[in-house]
Amino acid sequence: MKMCIALSILVLASILIIPKIVWANETLDVIHSRKSVRSYTDQPVSKEDIEALLKAGMAAPSARDTRPWAFVVVTQKEKLSKLADSLPNGKMLKSAQAAIVVCGRFDKTLANIAEGYWVQDCSAASENILLAAESIKLGAVWCGVYPNGERVNAVRNILDIPDQVMPLNVISIGYPTGAERPKDKFDAANIHWERW
Repeated sequence: MKMCIALSILVLASILIIPKIVWANETLDVIHSRKSVRSYTDQPVSKEDIEALLKAGMAAPSARDTRPWAFVVVTQKEKLSKLADSLPNGKMLKSAQAAIVVCGRFDKTLANIAEGYWVQDCSAASENILLAAESIKLGAVWCGVYPNGERVNAVRNILDIPDQVMPLNVISIGYPTGAERPKDKFDAANIHWERW
């Protein structure tokens, strides 16, 4: 009897001390579970899974539905290694099983002041890829390329990307080792209601 009471108190204490947030749907679960994964197993990523990520990326919104994106899929270890060596924040690419380079196509951008919207559009596609990776139990991380000219040139040279196409980022992909955990990034101080 004392053992049952002690166990009940322990369970109750763990619920009160470490509350688990239960989200209303799977989409919110995926969003709050997403993390930047830089440690991967040797398990290969299937072509079908990569295509699922690309379809998710292309489901993103874009200004006036221009869809100014293009994607370079990299699975060759030699190219992944070259990318890792050329990007200071891309060392994890050496152990990745794949990468998707998200690019903006200048021939599909809007004119004048709106031509810069390709960055927003391709960023939305990138976030869709990251969330899709989390949802199918893959690990991924966004490695910034644009607007750093040195990084842009390195990625262009390694992957033969033409001048009218701009690499925005390299998304490293693989099965996570479990080393990384999601972070609670909510901060009420960043919220302003009705005015600043």
